[in-house]
Amino acid sequence: QVQLVESGGGLVQPGGSLRLSCAASGSTRDYYSIGWFRQAPGKEREGISCIGSNGDRTYYTDSAKGRFIISGDAAEKMVYLQMNDLKPEDTAVYYCGAQYGTTPQALCVMWPPPGYWGQGTQVTVSS
Repeated sequence: QVQLVESGGGLVQPGGSLRLSCAASGSTRDYYSIGWFRQAPGKEREGISCIGSNGDRTYYTDSAKGRFIISGDAAEKMVYLQMNDLKPEDTAVYYCGAQYGTTPQALCVMWPPPGYWGQGTQVTVSS
């Protein structure tokens, strides 16, 4: 079992930046992939960026390339998403998701989908 808790969301103006944090706890000794997903109103949840639990590999979907950076602190069991040049279309609830026995790429395209989810944190980009 893995418990995930997100933080760092909020209201930001277009062009601004935010840093999201995800704290993992529980049975995290085995290798797993963990990453960030988002769901905007009326849309399906989509993967943003994912990383291996030991930081060995990262994956970015097209939504994240060039503006978002994922990083992790394996010792502290923390994963971060630095979001730059935010746009109104980035407005969504952002979730941290994790799954054992999968690669960051597979996790991000939700094949399979994460078996563990955080509660989500709202990001609103508006002037």
